[in-house]
Amino acid sequence: MISLPLSPRHRPALRILVYAGLTSLVLWLLLHLSFDKSTPWTGFPDAERSPIPPEEWESRAERVKEAFLHAYHGYEKYAMPMDELRPVSNKGMNSYNGWGVTAFDSLDTMLLMELKEEYTRALEVVKAANFTMTRQNRGFVPFFETTIRYLGGLLSAYALTNDTLLLRRAEELADALDPIFETPHGLPAFSVNPISGEYDKNDVGILAELGSFQVEYTYLAKASGKKKYYDRVKNLNDFFHRTNLTVSRGMLPTRWNLQTGLPRDPNKVSVGAQADSTHEYLLKQYLLTGKSDKRNLETYLRTTTYILTNLLYLTPRRGLLYVTDTTFPTYEDPAGAPSHTFEHLSCFLPGLLALGAHTLPLNNLESVGLDYTSLGDGPLYNGTSQFYKALKDFDLKQLHLWAAEGIAQTCWLTYADQPCGLGPEEVLMLTEPARHWDAAAKKWVPQSRSYLWTDAMRKWKKGGARGPIPGVSPKRPAPWTEEDRAAGKPNERDYHVWKAGYLLRPETVESFYLLWRTTGDVKWRTRGWAIFEAVERETRTNGGYVTLKNVATSPPTKGDSMPSFFLAETLKYLYLLFKEDDPLPLDRWVFSTEAHAVPVFEWTDEEREGEGLIE
Repeated sequence: MISLPLSPRHRPALRILVYAGLTSLVLWLLLHLSFDKSTPWTGFPDAERSPIPPEEWESRAERVKEAFLHAYHGYEKYAMPMDELRPVSNKGMNSYNGWGVTAFDSLDTMLLMELKEEYTRALEVVKAANFTMTRQNRGFVPFFETTIRYLGGLLSAYALTNDTLLLRRAEELADALDPIFETPHGLPAFSVNPISGEYDKNDVGILAELGSFQVEYTYLAKASGKKKYYDRVKNLNDFFHRTNLTVSRGMLPTRWNLQTGLPRDPNKVSVGAQADSTHEYLLKQYLLTGKSDKRNLETYLRTTTYILTNLLYLTPRRGLLYVTDTTFPTYEDPAGAPSHTFEHLSCFLPGLLALGAHTLPLNNLESVGLDYTSLGDGPLYNGTSQFYKALKDFDLKQLHLWAAEGIAQTCWLTYADQPCGLGPEEVLMLTEPARHWDAAAKKWVPQSRSYLWTDAMRKWKKGGARGPIPGVSPKRPAPWTEEDRAAGKPNERDYHVWKAGYLLRPETVESFYLLWRTTGDVKWRTRGWAIFEAVERETRTNGGYVTLKNVATSPPTKGDSMPSFFLAETLKYLYLLFKEDDPLPLDRWVFSTEAHAVPVFEWTDEEREGEGLIE
């Protein structure tokens, strides 16, 4: 076939077609080459793009209330007055002293939801509990869990009702626990026998267990007017204040020797398991006491500075911002030896950072009598001044808030990436392999290249602060199923699931609630709603809600427990996240680590003077 030349009449049309095709190709390339994989994935139920009317949010809060009633009625029917429900076998179990921990832990949630009948029935459990006797653990009572679940529940319910029964029971419980402080340095042991007064003689103290009673005992002292409770708090504060934190670079280590009063492993720091709530209480103790506890504020600033400069990392491909734990930092490697594990428990940190950015004058600490760059001075914190200098050119409030938003997004993605929409207990973040020259061995040796967030932020700032903020720009989910793994498809999530269970934990939705209240960004509400829908879909049973063994499948394999914190924390934070009104304003209430709210107060002159409460 002979091709004839196109007539002049057809040539413009051809040119138009060619130009149109080239233009489309260029636009396609620009779109796909510049398209940040962080763009929100519209396939996940995440209605961030369309406004939701207030009445719909109220309706969603009512859905959470219905979920609470389903869970609590199951507990009442099958488990009360035992501690917790097994929601698959519909049986009760005693996990914390056998005093009815779910009833105690749920008191303030019921009050907030105005569930008067359920609350009245729970009070009967409160009245009947014998705090001097438990048939578990040879009669020993664990201090940490008893304080945050039982004592915290009583005190928050008292704060909301002024019912003196609750305050009296709180005092009786604290008095039964008191022999636990008779260690050489007055630090609480792990457990105590309330009858004999004998305490556990294990000399290893875990930071979260020995330092997470400040909020409860301080409010108990204020409410009761009894100095002895605050004396326990003051001793802890004095102890932390005089401890040499040079090795841990100003951050409280995870493990302590209760006999010597020294850090047992001064090179081990974390914001996850065994440490989280003590770091949390540094800020919250300051806020609870009307911003008067300056020493806790100083320790909070030292802690968050170390976290920002040494424990925050970015993954190599998706740029996920996460917090991990580390061992001893050296001058050659100021980040130390990070594990690159990211725990669900650590997802409380975004909320804490957002709360601090909201309530503290981070860019004007002189107004509260602090010089930020001098916090690393002195023999107790030798060698830490470099961390404060590293941040001095940043807007500190904005940096804390960016860190909060970035980590919270990663928490969210660990949910959105899973087939069932619920997040695993722990993931191992991937690092980019690299090599370094070993001068002694005279060869290149492999190592993991860590990408510190502050390094990326300095580079971004040096470049004029243009483009996406490292770790903060929006990311889309990257689902990867067991079928994908078996088929050899690449894992683009930048992490491996390390512990695949979902334990109905609150930390992620806690941070969503605090970010919503401090920033007003609706995406935290919509993401919370997506999580609630997944909880309803994947964990609801005829009797309650159940923990999961593996989030990598849908439907997932179920366990057979419903922890009391699901009702005390997870459902409470979801309910408050969706409520249009704000029953517990953050400038007037402080949430304990178990989500038990107590009111902010100021010490009176009488309480400060002479033989007052806080001398």
